[in-house]
This record gives sequence, C-alpha cells and structure tokens, in this order.
Amino acid sequence: MMARAMQLDLPGEPLREVSLELPDPTGADVLIEVTACGVCRTDLHIVDGDIHGRLPIVPGHEIVGRVVARGSEAKEFAIGGRVGVPWLGGTDGSCFYCTHGMENLCDRPTFTGFTRNGGYATHVIADSRFCLPVPDRYGDVEAAPLLCAGLIGYRALKLAGEGERIGFYGFGAAAHILAQVAAWQGRRVFAFTRDGDTAGQQFANSLGCAWAGGSSEAPPEDLDAAIIFAPVGALVPVALSNVRKGGRVVCAGIHMSDIPSFPYALLWGERSILSVANLTRGDGREFMQIAADAPIKTHTTPFPLSEADEALACFRSGVLDGAAVLVP
Repeated sequence: MMARAMQLDLPGEPLREVSLELPDPTGADVLIEVTACGVCRTDLHIVDGDIHGRLPIVPGHEIVGRVVARGSEAKEFAIGGRVGVPWLGGTDGSCFYCTHGMENLCDRPTFTGFTRNGGYATHVIADSRFCLPVPDRYGDVEAAPLLCAGLIGYRALKLAGEGERIGFYGFGAAAHILAQVAAWQGRRVFAFTRDGDTAGQQFANSLGCAWAGGSSEAPPEDLDAAIIFAPVGALVPVALSNVRKGGRVVCAGIHMSDIPSFPYALLWGERSILSVANLTRGDGREFMQIAADAPIKTHTTPFPLSEADEALACFRSGVLDGAAVLVP
C-alpha cells in the first residue's frame, strides 16, 4: 500500500510531500484510510522543534478514517468501520504506571504523529487497542478535533475538579469544545483570550461563556479553577491570582514557556498547580460518550492535505475560530 503524506524532515522546515510504502498490518494493528486529520498545537510544537522525537515523521494525531485492513489480533473494528486515532498510540503495559491505572504516564509509550507516523496522510497504521469509536452524530471533519483538543481538554477538565466557576486561558480548538461541555455540565466558563481579541471574545460568548476578556484582565469573580491551554508560562501566576483559596490551575499543554517566579502568597491558601500528560483509554471512552450525548458543535476550517503548512501557520497565528482540519 502506497500512502501520500506530508513529512517533517527537520524542525523549522516546511513539510515535504512524500510517498510512503505501508506494510500489511499485523497483530493488533489496523490500516486506516484517513478521511480527516485535525491540526493540534502539539503538531506545532513538533514542527517548530519545541519537543523532540523521531525524524523524519508524519505528524497528526486527531485522525478519523475507515479500516481497510487489519491484523489477526485486531478484533474491535470491522473492515469499513469508522475509527478515531488519538495521541496515545501504545504503551508497554508492564511498567509501574501501566500496572497502576496510569497508562498515560507509561515509561515507554508510543505517540501518534511523534514516535510513529500520524495522520497527515492518506493512510496510516495504528494499534487498534488504542483507537476509539467516533460518535455517529459527527461528520469526519467535525469529529477530528475531538481526538485531541476534546480528549486532552476533557482530562484537564476532570483534573480541574467539580467547581462551578472555571477559567480557560487561550480560547482555541480545545477551549471551544470544553466550554460547551462545561456549560452542559452546569458550570460557568470565564474565557481569557489574547488582549484585544474582541472577535475571539465574541466567539467565546457565542458558545455560552459567562464572561470573556483579555488574559491580563481580572474576571468579575474568583474562579474555582483555571485551565491554561495557551503555551505561555507567564499565565500561571496570572491564573493563580484569579482562583479562590483551595482552587486549582491546570496546565493543559505538552510544552509551555518557562514559568516566571511569583510570590508565595499567590500559591498560599492551598491553591495548587498541576499538569496534564497524555490521556488514558478510559478518558477517551468517557469523552466520546459525552460527545455523543452533549450538544457539542465543533467549529472547523478544512484544508487540503497538501496545504498542511498553511493550516499550521493559520493555527499558529490564531486567526481561526476553532480547529483546522486536513482532508486528503
């Protein structure tokens, strides 16, 4: 099987269109014809060299497609069935974390689009044990952002606790999905965008946020928790200053600029800071059920596969409402 793909050879360089020969799937692997692949901030960190993995690599880990072949141990997804492929592509199953219910922290993981080729391609091979069913109510392009922006955002929302007043710093692909989930759960969302981004604030309000303003502004009331989606370390002390005693600040990205020093008084009062690392398959199944039940509408801008660099540039500049999605 020959696949057309957009490959990263070196960080900072444009992606290169290549033809790759894919082997027949064996074991639990499935061969998937990609119908849509979302563009994620992690992809930016990979192509910009903020995080380092295997090279060359085909990025992309918000994959929706259909199974066209499968190995002898791949039983869950039928030929022709629709499937989603997330960031966590595999684990060793035997390390301390895997054997203690924390497979997202596996010592020897595989990551889609980072340590194994991902979905910026016409076809991809994935481990079926880590693939997810996609709710029928979404088209392929609509569903793609659920596979990371939704999944990682959902894990961050879980770690933020059950408080009613929650702040989102950075209102992009993940926040626009999670704002709808939080509203569905009966919470009030306070959206923080780049200062002066009135269009982004209007977009947040249109999705049911209780308040929207710039990241340097104080919300009208203290927050129970805040999630930082933007990769900006300077937002950590800002968010701490806006959460109540006992509140939490969750850093939801895989990479963030350095956190500046801040007075201990911001942390005192049993406030806490924590990070999100990857996701478990349990997280994935939980969120996909929520996506099937909740009135979530993903806002997407499709790009042809060959325009992957343009999609990444648009994502980087923040000109898009919602998510960019590549369509082979």
